Amino acid sequence: MNNIVYIIPLLGLVGLIVMAIKSAWISKQDAGQEKMAELAGYIAQGAMAFLKAEWKILTYFVIIASILLAWSGTMVETSSPIIAISFIIGAVFSALAGYIGMRVATKANVRTTQAARKSLAQALKVSFTGGTVMGLGVAGLAVIGLGSLFIVFYQIYVVQTGGAVNGLEMEKALEVLAGFSLGAESIALFARVGGGIYTKAADVGADLVGKVEAGIPEDDVRNPATIADNVGDNVGDVAGMGADLFGSYVATILATMVLGREIQSSDEFGGIAPILLPMIIAGLGLIFSIVGTWFVRVSNENSSVQKALNLGNWLSIILTVVCSYFLIKWMLPEGELVLGRAGSQPFTANGVFGAVFLGLVVGALMSIITEYYTAMGKRPVNTIVKQSSTGHATNIIGGLSIGMESTVLPIIVLAGGIYGAFLLAGLYGVAIAAAGMMATTAMQLAIDAFGPIADNAGGIAEMTGLPEEVRDRTDNLDAVGNTTAAAGKGFAIASAALTALALFAAFVGLAGIDQINIYKADVLAGLFIGGMIPFIFSSLAIAAVGRAAMDMVDEVRRQFKEIPGIMEHKATPEYEKCVEISTKASLREMMLPGAIALVVPILVGFLFGPEVLGGTLAGVTVSGVLMGMFQNNAGGAWDNAKKSFEKGVEIKGKMEYKGSDAHKASVTGDTVGDPFKDTSGPSMNILIKLMSIVALIIAPHISVKHHRHDQHQENTSKEVSIEENIDDNFVDLTK
Repeated sequence: MNNIVYIIPLLGLVGLIVMAIKSAWISKQDAGQEKMAELAGYIAQGAMAFLKAEWKILTYFVIIASILLAWSGTMVETSSPIIAISFIIGAVFSALAGYIGMRVATKANVRTTQAARKSLAQALKVSFTGGTVMGLGVAGLAVIGLGSLFIVFYQIYVVQTGGAVNGLEMEKALEVLAGFSLGAESIALFARVGGGIYTKAADVGADLVGKVEAGIPEDDVRNPATIADNVGDNVGDVAGMGADLFGSYVATILATMVLGREIQSSDEFGGIAPILLPMIIAGLGLIFSIVGTWFVRVSNENSSVQKALNLGNWLSIILTVVCSYFLIKWMLPEGELVLGRAGSQPFTANGVFGAVFLGLVVGALMSIITEYYTAMGKRPVNTIVKQSSTGHATNIIGGLSIGMESTVLPIIVLAGGIYGAFLLAGLYGVAIAAAGMMATTAMQLAIDAFGPIADNAGGIAEMTGLPEEVRDRTDNLDAVGNTTAAAGKGFAIASAALTALALFAAFVGLAGIDQINIYKADVLAGLFIGGMIPFIFSSLAIAAVGRAAMDMVDEVRRQFKEIPGIMEHKATPEYEKCVEISTKASLREMMLPGAIALVVPILVGFLFGPEVLGGTLAGVTVSGVLMGMFQNNAGGAWDNAKKSFEKGVEIKGKMEYKGSDAHKASVTGDTVGDPFKDTSGPSMNILIKLMSIVALIIAPHISVKHHRHDQHQENTSKEVSIEENIDDNFVDLTK
């Protein structure tokens, strides 16, 4: 095996080393006065309590699932019981990615508050460094995990056994890596759904009783749900998001590797250059993300935080594009390459680079479009602001309308990207386009994660009664964070669509089918079933938030009523009761949505076969992408419409501020949008990919080839028994 493969985990290690340095820098920053540190301690304790409770439940799931995977690995020739080991490693790494992000976020929040007492520039530096730690941790673990496991399993299955590079043994090695991705995505789904239910139950309860009924600020220390709300920002928007993007990152690289196995390549790397390429692009993207973070800074109070973030993001993307060109020309051979399946068109190294470039362009366009639909001051958010002046109902109508409209341009861009990548390099082009889009995940996640840190910092500033200028700075960061979070979710759902198509293509190859024929009644039925799943999944997630929020509202009302002196700052609310409600509700309610994603592909595949399962996956992908975009953008627009009132907006020649009737209507819209953008919406991309990965893993068990092999063995045994009977009868006759 060429030594270049050993560079991959080293690139991941560089990311983790820089992460450790930045994490140590965060710890050294001033945590502020005693009251600030005390409140930050409550938040950190609540977040860790939730994470430990969640891990306890997920440990049982991982043990049971790994036993089943080990057993299934003995059933067919192309599988291996070692898949259970990679599944466990993937699950542990996914949980660790979330833990790293949450740990640093609960340190960086109070330090951002203290930094905001000095300047906007220092507050951005602390909060963005906290986000960078999470981004580098997620990307570093993914690159190290995939690179190291590939080296180990390549040695086990290909080198030591003498198997052909593109033969059965390589198929086994990649099948085992699929277990790593399954472990990552499984934990990601439960972490994202559970964390989303937790944070939104607390947020909705705090908003409805504190802001609307009691008329106190969102993060007022008198609100019993405010600690649970701030804990939720960490377990949902940080730990959940970290596990989410870790799973996405791994699934994207894996899909490209699986398709790369089918390419007959006469390269200088033993014929495995198409398999290694996505991992190396990911590793280089990690390095260039580190470079991009150096340029995220502002000089004064009037500087644009959004422009600073965009500068770092675009720089990392441009560097990745330039380096990818030389890397692809070096690794892939001159002349035509062909994906080894019927009907595949030949392509060249230039076509592969074109697909990578196109993937990065699609990702950038998705972020720009999402930013337009969710940013303050833009036409979509201003539309919702104006409609808030006539009441709660028109605010809801406006937000739903904007959310639905916001799917048009992204889908056109996505469809164009898929078709363009296919023309450039076939199905491998679609997969490598997704890998290119995800290459700068470390930077994307750093931009995304700084928002919840700034939100927590604003909450601590409010609860400790710091000067208004401090809250203005944290609100500035938080408003930009809302936009970048929405853009990050749009980016994630776009990558999910490309990755799902690549996984779908890999599934078709492993399942031994040539096409998905929707003229067949059973396949069409599967298509409709798949289209329905994102709706029932969203229903369960949103209903779970609603039920938990009702319990939270009742508890907050009880404390206001039964604990005298809360409103006069003479008594301390029972914060722990609200934390307990969110924790129990999230752990209870996350199980059913998670089970749907895991069980449906298995049932459909084994009961109706691979072609029907293919139809189901197609339905899930199309419906899930649309639902994810709609919910993410509607929720983001509602949120920033509310924040527009907090800054002050002009409606019909009159300035409207916090506390006005129009502002109360916007709070209702924001409350409706909360489970959209933070629970069900971002879960769509995990749902799509997790179902595709489950299908990929069971493909050898339900494949047409496997069925034909069993049938052949059965027919052969029948022929043998017939021949034996003839021989016996012949012997009798001769006697």
